[in-house]
Amino acid sequence: MNPLLKGSSADVELQARALSADERRLEQLIDRLPSGFRSTVRSLRRPSARWLRIPAGVLLTFGGVLGFLPIVGFWMLPIGLALLADDVQLLRSLRSRILDWIERRHPNWLALRTRPQ
Repeated sequence: MNPLLKGSSADVELQARALSADERRLEQLIDRLPSGFRSTVRSLRRPSARWLRIPAGVLLTFGGVLGFLPIVGFWMLPIGLALLADDVQLLRSLRSRILDWIERRHPNWLALRTRPQ
C-alpha cells in the first residue's frame, strides 16, 4: 500500500482519487510544454529519479526567486515547486489547490492539444 494513503478506507479512496486527478491534470499541463522540455520533466517525475528531482527542484526554485536577473526567470519558480511537490506533502496539497484553480479559471490550459504530425 502507498505510504501516502493512510487512514480509513474512505479516506484512502478519496486520497487515491485526488492523486489520480492531480496526475491527469499534471500530464495535461506537461503535454503543453515544448517536446524537449516535456520529456525532461516526465523523466524527472519518475519515482526512481528522486535523487535528481529534489536538487533540480531546489535549483529551479532558487533561480525563480532570482528571476529579476538576466538568464534566470520567474518561470522557474512554479516548475521547481511542482517538482518538489512530488516529495513534499505540504507542497503536494498546495499543488492540488493550484490545479483546482487552473481547472476552474483556465480550463483551456487542460484541454487536449493536437500535435502537428
